[in-house]
Amino acid sequence: MGTRREPTARQLRLAAELRRLREAAGLSARQAAALLGVNSVQISQIESGISGVSEERLRRLASHYGCIDGDFVDALVAMAVGRTRGWWEEFRGVLPNSFLDLAELDHNATFLREAAILYVPGLLQTEEYAREVFSARIPELTPAELELRVRHRMARQSEATFPHEVVIHESALRIRVGDRAGARAQLVRLLDLSEADRLTLRVVPFDLDGFAAASSTMAYVGGPVPKLDTVVRDAPHGSLFIDSEAQLNVYRTRFRRIAALSLEPERSRDFIHRLAKEL
Repeated sequence: MGTRREPTARQLRLAAELRRLREAAGLSARQAAALLGVNSVQISQIESGISGVSEERLRRLASHYGCIDGDFVDALVAMAVGRTRGWWEEFRGVLPNSFLDLAELDHNATFLREAAILYVPGLLQTEEYAREVFSARIPELTPAELELRVRHRMARQSEATFPHEVVIHESALRIRVGDRAGARAQLVRLLDLSEADRLTLRVVPFDLDGFAAASSTMAYVGGPVPKLDTVVRDAPHGSLFIDSEAQLNVYRTRFRRIAALSLEPERSRDFIHRLAKEL
């Protein structure tokens, strides 16, 4: 297989998982190369995402590494041999790669769990709300760059089909990123979306004791197997993907605690409805 100049986040995740398997087996890159009958440079390229790996070689590596989790290996094979070129390809070269990586992550997601503290999550935003959020960027975006980002976000929404569980703090519901009319439209949008079978929406009101997770904005994306779950955090220059097993366990626990403190979906809809009537 040829080498890549810019591996995608999905390709880098596969590379990282293969490196973790090798290290867990206590083998050096040189030893792994000898078992596979290649040189250590090829192993290094595979483990950095610069080079791909065939199904046959991947399964041989997994066997040499003592991995007996068949579902996990099958999922890695799917990552290795899949050649998905989805709707996000139209944005290649005109938006940062992190936008494309996020769309591809959506495409392969089995579920999404989000905790939002200051802003309504992107997949639930109205077009006006999204435009206001992107307009607040410093330095400012050009009109063309702004519209590309809004169009990408709206496309993500239309393509999302996975089960989606969201916990939104009251602060995110009350902060007006635009004007009063826009804020009301966003709340109405949330009420409409909350009727969908695939979306579970809960609210954490201000008047709640024991909420110490105010900095816990997060998106937890389910993979084909739990080992391939991903946490997405906002970073200054794009999305940050977190995938170490230790960190995944931390964020699984954090989301469970936040969700346990929130209102049930029916009470959450009533809460949002009251806020909309106030505007």
